[in-house]
Amino acid sequence: MSEETLLTRGSNVIKQSNAFEQKLAWVRERAAKAGAATIEEACPDVLAEFSNRSSRALAQLRRKALEAAIQTAKKLAETPQQLFLPGFEIGAFPNRLNRSSLIAPIARGPRKFHRQAVMVTRGKCVLEYTGEQLDEADGDLIMALIAFAQPFLFGTPVVLNRKQLLRAIKSGKIGSSQYVWLHQSMKRLREATLFLEVRKQDGSFNYAVGKMVSFNILRDVSFDGGSETYMYTLDPRWVLMFGNHEYSLLDWRRRMQIRRGLDMAKTLQRLLATSADPIQRFALDDLKAQMQYASPLGKFQKALAAACKEGQRLGIISAWRLEESTNGKPQLAMWR
Repeated sequence: MSEETLLTRGSNVIKQSNAFEQKLAWVRERAAKAGAATIEEACPDVLAEFSNRSSRALAQLRRKALEAAIQTAKKLAETPQQLFLPGFEIGAFPNRLNRSSLIAPIARGPRKFHRQAVMVTRGKCVLEYTGEQLDEADGDLIMALIAFAQPFLFGTPVVLNRKQLLRAIKSGKIGSSQYVWLHQSMKRLREATLFLEVRKQDGSFNYAVGKMVSFNILRDVSFDGGSETYMYTLDPRWVLMFGNHEYSLLDWRRRMQIRRGLDMAKTLQRLLATSADPIQRFALDDLKAQMQYASPLGKFQKALAAACKEGQRLGIISAWRLEESTNGKPQLAMWR
């Protein structure tokens, strides 16, 4: 069941209320054509009663619609779901989120806190987010948690050793600093909430996540120091965001080889993976906003060039160039 079904149930009731309103408007129109003053004077009690009944009925119908939508949303959020991605080990993520500023290659230091902020997105969708800005390391962690949870139903607890988790997303020696980072990141993901609404190409409703019932990146998480394990639960609605093959599969081996300080190359890898087009072009202004890059455009271009060189070194992209669009705007062209 999807949130489209959720809203369909409520919309059926809304349609009834709208039909009722149309009927009332029709009666009033007929009254006007016949001479509204005469009819109102002739039967004021009837018209008043009809108006009162219509108002009460309309309020009741709309209340039922809201109750139906909330109940269906709760059921969707509480019913465990299986995520099936054939041939997948680690590195899958929804395209809608890969094309957004939810995860960005931000610099180290204090993080911006978003409160119901409308994030940068591409295509016909809206993403609102509350929580600390997530970076590419947080993104790696989310993808690892999704991978380790795949054998289980989303919505049920998963127990995972913290060293096993870190080995999937970190290279080199694992020590206390990595454990501290992991715990902080898990807390960030638990506190982070989002609302995503996606529409089809014709503008019609596709699905929504987090509208009636809040959506946390991690629904629940706890740590057992004795066994050094995390127990975490992913919201079943993650499965909805992977629907209709709307997800990307990343080359994880190459991703883990991207050198420190070049996380922008990770962002480009995620963005490239959302399309099979051999050549992809992106306006620099859009990329800068998506990457939450606050410095001047010239500095951004230098950082972008370094990221592209890193992607080319690892075979993530075969070629790239900075160019002007047909409108004279700077853009990045990349060849897969």
